[in-house]
Amino acid sequence: MTDSGSVLLVEDERGLHDALRLNLELEGYEVTSAFNGSDAIRFCQEGYFDLIILDIMLPGVDGLTVLETIKLHKVDSPVLILSARSTSTDRVTGLRKGADDYLTKPFELEELILRVQNLMSKSKALRSLKPLSEKYSFGGHTVDFKSQVATLKSGETVELSKKESMLLQLLITNANEVVTREKILQAIILFCRSGSILKKIAVTQNTSIR
Repeated sequence: MTDSGSVLLVEDERGLHDALRLNLELEGYEVTSAFNGSDAIRFCQEGYFDLIILDIMLPGVDGLTVLETIKLHKVDSPVLILSARSTSTDRVTGLRKGADDYLTKPFELEELILRVQNLMSKSKALRSLKPLSEKYSFGGHTVDFKSQVATLKSGETVELSKKESMLLQLLITNANEVVTREKILQAIILFCRSGSILKKIAVTQNTSIR
């Protein structure tokens, strides 16, 4: 058991899979193997991983469907796509569907390890955010962090993803203080995608972001 982080490796090409697993384990990561999309989804439902390395061309359920499925179920582990599909359209599609990084095959092992290390550092920063009480109210708005639901002053309710919830926790934890761009980048920028709920609520918070 290591403390470097956990990786779900989803790759059906046995030779490449074994080589990647070996090198990741040599770097100190705890690796769980999946060789098809169905197993990848099941593993994500059963536990949290600090990073998911995901091939696109998988037997049965393809990688993009895996990505869409786990994001739909609010699995917020960072995802690094490894794929032989190398066009700009392929890369944009993967990133739009929720991947945090995209590396085309063939690739240099050193580059992969550096990308893994970068994503791992962001993942750990995100998980280390100080937890708040289950509910927090301000300006007529209420955020229930346990159910991940925000109730706006107007009465409108909005479901929050884990990333949105954690960004709000970061702002609330630093209420009445300046939250620098660097701090946000270190903690959450890689994982948090823009959402209207953030715009509606964050503007009411007495927190300056520069």
